[in-house]
Order: sequence, then structure tokens, then C-alpha cells
Amino acid sequence: MQTATPVQRKVPRPRADALRNRERIVTAAREMFTEFGPDVPLDDIARRAGVGNATVYRNFPDRDALVREVVCSVMDRTSEAAEQALAESGDAFAALERFVHVSADERISALCPMLATAFDQNHPDLEAARERLEQIVEELMDRAKAAGQLRTDVGVGDLMVAMAQLSRPPAGTACVSADRFVHRHLQLFVDGLRAPARSVLPGAAATMEDLRQA
Repeated sequence: MQTATPVQRKVPRPRADALRNRERIVTAAREMFTEFGPDVPLDDIARRAGVGNATVYRNFPDRDALVREVVCSVMDRTSEAAEQALAESGDAFAALERFVHVSADERISALCPMLATAFDQNHPDLEAARERLEQIVEELMDRAKAAGQLRTDVGVGDLMVAMAQLSRPPAGTACVSADRFVHRHLQLFVDGLRAPARSVLPGAAATMEDLRQA
């Protein structure tokens, strides 16, 4: 007697309109978190996204889940921009420069501080997005140093601290009105990263682990 082969059932894929709604919610949340801070009412986010309240809660059961998704999506897009820049030009310093400016446009420095102690810092999605971002930035910096383009006395932590300080004030405190200064100041910083170094930096190069322990 032959044993019947079990039928393989496919996992249903989300409908295109459901994916679009989710993307609209994340985009609206990113804009409003930046403009008003993380406590903006979810109902207001739903209105800006053009969806019903139930759609927001169907995709994100609570505020923590939505904030985490926004931050992860911003880190992912920033990583993709750096990877694409490196693939297109092969110039590690140019790719690093693009990463810095794209990060400012994505408002990453205004959004990342939202992941305060109330959030699960070890959530797999967050860890994966953070690890990907750190890896591509470290790779860009290592390549630029090897090519003699980037001064050797700076680390990933130095880059991240300077970007956070120069690119945006905290979310909800005139982030948008500061836009006209951001890229000008960031370019001044990027030019200071070029080799050969014009001065000796005090202290040691900062790593991401240094920042986590600070």
C-alpha cells in the first residue's frame, strides 16, 4: 500500500494593498516621530497614512512594535544606500560620504534615541538591522583606510557620534527647520576625515562597543 504524499501548502503572501498600507503607516510614523517625538498619538499616524485605526493595530499591536519597525526600516535603507554606493563606484570613501548624507536624510540620529530602556534592545529584528549597519560602515572605513583615503585614527564610534551631534536635534525639537544647515556641516566633518590627517586626535578611536558601554 502506498502512503499518500502530504500536500504542501504555501504560506499565503500578503496582498499588495496590505503591503502598501504597512509601508504608508511606517512612512507616516517616521515623519511624525521625527516632527513630534515618539508619543505622537497612533490615531494621528493613521490619519496621515490614510488608513483606519484598525489597520494600524492589525500591523503593529503596540507603539513599541511600530517604533521598532520605523527604526529598523531606516537603518536598513541607510545600509542599502551605502552598499549600493560602494557597488556602483568602488570608491570606499565616496560610499562612506554618501552613507553620512543619506543617514541625515533618513533622520536616523533623531529616531535611534527613541529605543530607550522601555524597548527590547535585544529584539532579533533590531539586532539584525543594527549589525548590518555596523558591518557595512566598518567595511567602508576599513577599505577607505586601506586605500589611504581615510585617516587611521578614527573608528566607527567616532563617525556615529559626530553624525548624531551634527545631523539632527532630538526628535520633536525643530528637526525639520534645521535641515538647511545639516549637509553643510556634515560635509565639513567628512572633509576632516580625509587622509592625510591635518592634526593628531586626542584619545583613542571609538568603537561601537565603547558607545554601548558609555
